[in-house]
Amino acid sequence: MENMIKYDTASMVGKIRDAVNNVILSELGQHGVNGIAPSHGDILVCLYDKNGLSVKELAEKIHRTQPTVTVLIDKLQKLGYVERIKSWEDSRVTLIKLTKKGVQLEPIFREISDKINSVIYGGLTDTEKEQLEHLLERILNRF
Repeated sequence: MENMIKYDTASMVGKIRDAVNNVILSELGQHGVNGIAPSHGDILVCLYDKNGLSVKELAEKIHRTQPTVTVLIDKLQKLGYVERIKSWEDSRVTLIKLTKKGVQLEPIFREISDKINSVIYGGLTDTEKEQLEHLLERILNRF
C-alpha cells in the first residue's frame, strides 16, 4: 500500500478549530447569549471547576499570557459574568469569581460542550478516543 500521509495536520486542526468556534457562537446565539467569544469560554469553564482563581492561575490553566487573560476578564466583567474580589488570605491577590449571571451560563456551556464532544468523538472506539487525545497531547507538548 502506498504512503497515505498527507502532511496537512496543521491545516486540519485549524479547520476543526474554526468549525468548533462556529458551533459555539451559533449555539450561544440560539440561547440569546451575545458578546462572548470562544476564548471567554476557556475562562468560564475553569471558573465552573473552581470559582475564585487569580489571573495568573487562569493564564496557566488556559495557556495564555496574563495580559491576554486580563483583556478577556475585562470583557467578561463588562458583560456581568465575572467580578474581581480581593483574596481573604492575601490582599495583594485579586480573585476572579463568577457572578450569578455567570453561574447561570454553566448549563448552556455544558450542553454546547457535550454537543461538540459528540461530534469529535462520535463513532470512535474508546481506544481510538484515547489514541486521539494521546497523539494531540504529544504534539501540543512539543510546542
